[in-house]
Amino acid sequence: MNTQELIAKSVKDVPPSGIRKFFDIASDMKDVISMSVGEPDFVTPWNVCDAAIKSIERGETHYTSNSGTPALRKLIKQYLAERFNVHYEIDQMLITVGASEALDLAFRALLNPGDEVLIPAPSYVSYEPGVRFAHGVAVPIVTEEKDDFVIRVENIEKAITPKTKVLVIPYPNNPTGAILTEEDVVAIQSLALKYDLFVIADEIYAELTYGGNHKSFAEGFEDRTLLINGFSKAFAMTGWRLGYAAGPKPVLDAMLKIHQYTMLCAPIMSQVAGEEAMRTEINSDYKQVREMVRQYNRRRVFVVESFREMGFSCFEPRGAFYAFPNISSTGLTSEEFCRRLILEQHVACVPGTAFGQSGEGFIRCSYATSMDNLKEAMKRIRIFVDSLK
Repeated sequence: MNTQELIAKSVKDVPPSGIRKFFDIASDMKDVISMSVGEPDFVTPWNVCDAAIKSIERGETHYTSNSGTPALRKLIKQYLAERFNVHYEIDQMLITVGASEALDLAFRALLNPGDEVLIPAPSYVSYEPGVRFAHGVAVPIVTEEKDDFVIRVENIEKAITPKTKVLVIPYPNNPTGAILTEEDVVAIQSLALKYDLFVIADEIYAELTYGGNHKSFAEGFEDRTLLINGFSKAFAMTGWRLGYAAGPKPVLDAMLKIHQYTMLCAPIMSQVAGEEAMRTEINSDYKQVREMVRQYNRRRVFVVESFREMGFSCFEPRGAFYAFPNISSTGLTSEEFCRRLILEQHVACVPGTAFGQSGEGFIRCSYATSMDNLKEAMKRIRIFVDSLK
């Protein structure tokens, strides 16, 4: 039997993740500074880890409700209301295995074959494959450096067809670091109403903004927005795999149905840890989150200035923890630049094309690593760039 022929076309046609490609290369090399994976270098706070340990000691090693523990959902309800003026009831929430599972469930719950999903580009690597796995059609809406990588209403409107069903709004954005202003949000909300579009708002980087608070797309728009978030980025809990979705109950019920038959529930230890993390931040006025943002901001300024000093155009990211410099002046493609950089100077970055073809000419560099690593990485990148002249 030719088992290769058994593979579904919707899976076979999707390339492997461009992020993991360079991460894997880096893992096999010594002395590599990785700016490739979007993972905080902060360790999960001890009180959060201790809460999970104590839950195991208490024998809390069983399934929870499919939707997640009521205690965690109540804390998320409070958090969303206090932090972003977004209001969902706990029966409109689903605890998932990372925000990535929430995205997968959303696409599978919402899409019929041929339904179109509008997605800003460049954008996170999972959106387009997720749509294709659910037998939908991903339609990229190109954003440009001259527009601060903000999706424009007129470009969204041009892409709308009778098959358009869902609009993905991923801000603060990975890989660009772009954010939406309140005016941007209101304009896009008006368009969604005009064309009866449902919105998936991926706000996993909501806490990581610089120079102002995040404006949630779901604020005042809860009835037609699925809000996705999680604990990985702002709470330094990537390995705990804990996310959540909040939205209209019919959508959450459909997602829950898939979740019941596939994942069942998020690990109870992770949910207990999430409760502790959320409770601590709420009670301390988000002290740890604010300190993390302060340190990221220092790194952000250093990295952007360093790329500009090298002669590159580099948009100043206003959210998340990525810089997205324009390296087209080198004459190398994004893939060539990153491959040569890691082989010659042992610095791992990600080609912009990993986030869609509109990312050609750019590279994504995560500054979620120490200042010492960033200083050495910028030194090595400068040596590499000078060698091209």
